[in-house]
Amino acid sequence: MRATWEEAGWERVSAGVGRCRLPGWDCTAGLVLGAGAALVVDAGSSLAEGAWLRARAEEIAGHGVTHLALTHPHFDHVFGAAAFAGAEVYAAVGVDAVFAHGRDELRRDAVRNGLDARTAAEAARTLVPPRHPVHGERTLDLGGGRQALLAAVGPGHTAHDLAVLVPGDPEVVFCGDLVEESGEPQAGPDAMPSRWPAALDRLLALGGPDALYVPGHGAVVDAAFVRGQRDALAARFGVS
Repeated sequence: MRATWEEAGWERVSAGVGRCRLPGWDCTAGLVLGAGAALVVDAGSSLAEGAWLRARAEEIAGHGVTHLALTHPHFDHVFGAAAFAGAEVYAAVGVDAVFAHGRDELRRDAVRNGLDARTAAEAARTLVPPRHPVHGERTLDLGGGRQALLAAVGPGHTAHDLAVLVPGDPEVVFCGDLVEESGEPQAGPDAMPSRWPAALDRLLALGGPDALYVPGHGAVVDAAFVRGQRDALAARFGVS
């Protein structure tokens, strides 16, 4: 028997589209349902969190998770990825290289931010480069008339930022950490500040003025919020 969004601990955003805010780092994960297919957006900060996400998503879908999209290669969004064995994994071009050669830095960053050292080591060790690198845009057919557009809109928050547009009424855009609502956007050593405002311009063009924008951290926002954050980042980093 399928669970409702609320029973499974998720928030319904639009028909067949939902998200949940995970504890610890307040990271958002998304779920898009098709006919016999289910796309999860981001995988959480550990293998246990990834397993929880997968189980709850499958309770709602009534079947297995078939696709996983990773919005950017930070530990709180990707360290649960190995829990989605068998799903087709998508990420922006370059994430495969980060997973292949930068996993130790991901582990160190996780520990610096408070993740248990053994948990971080296990997650980093099991990271597998995504099978489907996205350059430009790629449309997933999830069945039953449901599609999801994956768009490499970065660089900005990182060198490899991916957004997910789900057409509908309203349209929903999963932004990753290009947009944050619960605090000021974080610009770490892998950010590209001079290109971040342009990435948000692409994000706004993708979703349009009436879409709902799901940030990587915090509450769902509208286009006006994204535009305001874009202008604030431009002022903060001295770019137009």
